[in-house]
Amino acid sequence: MDKNLFTIVSKFKTEGKVDSIQPLGEGFINDTFLVKTEKQDDPDYLFQRKNKNIFKDVPGMMGNIQKVTDHLKAKIVVANGDPIREAMTIIEVENGNPFFEDEEGDFWAMCLFIKDNLTYEAADSPELAYSGGKGIGKFQSMLSDMKEPLVDILPGFHNIRFRFSQWDEVLDCDPKKRKENLKKEISWIEERREEMLDFWELVEDGTIPTRVTHNDTKINNILFDKKGDVLCVIDLDTVLNSTVLNDFGDAMRSYTNTGLEDDENLDNVNMDMEIFKAYTKGYLEETISFLSPPELEYLAFSAKYITYEQVLRFLMDYIDGDNYYKIKSLEHNLIRTQAQYKLLTSMEEQYEQMKQIVVTYSKELSVQ
Repeated sequence: MDKNLFTIVSKFKTEGKVDSIQPLGEGFINDTFLVKTEKQDDPDYLFQRKNKNIFKDVPGMMGNIQKVTDHLKAKIVVANGDPIREAMTIIEVENGNPFFEDEEGDFWAMCLFIKDNLTYEAADSPELAYSGGKGIGKFQSMLSDMKEPLVDILPGFHNIRFRFSQWDEVLDCDPKKRKENLKKEISWIEERREEMLDFWELVEDGTIPTRVTHNDTKINNILFDKKGDVLCVIDLDTVLNSTVLNDFGDAMRSYTNTGLEDDENLDNVNMDMEIFKAYTKGYLEETISFLSPPELEYLAFSAKYITYEQVLRFLMDYIDGDNYYKIKSLEHNLIRTQAQYKLLTSMEEQYEQMKQIVVTYSKELSVQ
């Protein structure tokens, strides 16, 4: 990278003298660096160039993160917690903005690096799934009374009506002439269209309320302390106002899959009910105090909803010529479609049990 990183870092109100700036992680979306300072007692920092091609309104995004972290820290202080370790700390530039825009129009952001943490790439045990559920549940609970609106930095995100409008347009165009050989796969989408729209209407008319949501609830977006307890939720680029059910459903799509997202052996792919049960228990322990009856009623359904949406998006991208998702082969998006559909059918087969788990834990926790 030809940017003068030290010069850009100097624009932020940091403590201590910078010793080194090193790339951190694989950088699928943003370019991320660890800024280390010379003295052990001075803080280190995470430093990012935000991807303006994906996030069209970086100032709006950073404003959202600032509002959310300010709200979280206020709650943590009241609870006699540690606001430095239990929430992200955004570092401002001299004019008070939570970002810096360079001469080439690139946006940079910085936050404190939280030391002595653990992260996990997969929830490979019920115990870890339970902790993940508590982590996201606590995050949502602390933000459940936040009334200040957030900028919609991802228009149409998890909005199935919007996805269907895209889907219909792609089917009409069929630019790669692939539709003819996909009648079975297309039927998967169409057979469930009405069911998914019925759910989304409840979001649109307010029956299912809109709250503050994270929208990327993978286990590696939760930091744990050395004892294995949840520290805080990170990677807040996608926070916005939506239904909390999206967060729960997205977590279930990633946590409970016994195979890979693009597994070619469909026998590997099923929904792990023990993982679902553990995550749901942890999640409801933190959220039962504020979730409404419609949210509880559709909590299990949200796992099907988000997984269905992903089936649609992979298949739509395949029909459209693979313009959105990176692919490793010509059939990659079709393979993803089939693997996610297998996960969806596994959820559908176990759906009554999923609903009963939610009902059971809801009743148990409501009387405590």
